[in-house]
Amino acid sequence: MHEWALADAVVATAVKIAQQQGLQQIGEINLRLGELQQIDREVFEFALRHVLPPDDPMLAGVQFIIEAEPAELRCLACGHAWLLAESFAALPADQREAIHLLPETVHIYVTCPACESPDFEIVAGRGVALISIGG
Repeated sequence: MHEWALADAVVATAVKIAQQQGLQQIGEINLRLGELQQIDREVFEFALRHVLPPDDPMLAGVQFIIEAEPAELRCLACGHAWLLAESFAALPADQREAIHLLPETVHIYVTCPACESPDFEIVAGRGVALISIGG
């Protein structure tokens, strides 16, 4: 599950940033999860708690604040903008799973609902971002 690898990377990155900033303790880590990543939030939150080093005073009592960002797409042919959720529900399970495992495959399975062009850009809702850390 990629949720565990992402959780480990988030914690390691937060610790590295905190050390660079001279923080003694991290009180909160603010994250943004792009919908296109298809991260199971419950598994990700569980993983975040379990990848924390148990004896690290820097992370004692850390809180994770997670914001979801909907995936927004825009057609390059006609300019129509839409949310991935509008297209995703109509896809068969195997195509949804492909997008879950490799988000870039969205360009294979999704087309513009207005003109059916496969030429679109991902405007928002991609990736996992560490927005801020606080002491």
